[in-house]
Amino acid sequence: MVSMERVQSVLDRVRPFLQADGGDIELLAVHGNSADVRLTGMCAGCPSAHMTLHVGVEAALRDEIPGFETLRLA
Repeated sequence: MVSMERVQSVLDRVRPFLQADGGDIELLAVHGNSADVRLTGMCAGCPSAHMTLHVGVEAALRDEIPGFETLRLA
């Protein structure tokens, strides 16, 4: 099972890339091997947010946390 601390640690490493574009990411919950997040700032309304979330952030989580499955946008 994935822990909030492990997910938060990975998000803290990718956060500067989001902040460089005026956005941020907030961890809301972890359910089993998946996590719920909220994009804020410029990322919240960005048309590329879905790609950033899944191609960038979710890929980083899968690389760092064995068994991580899905990142859901709340």
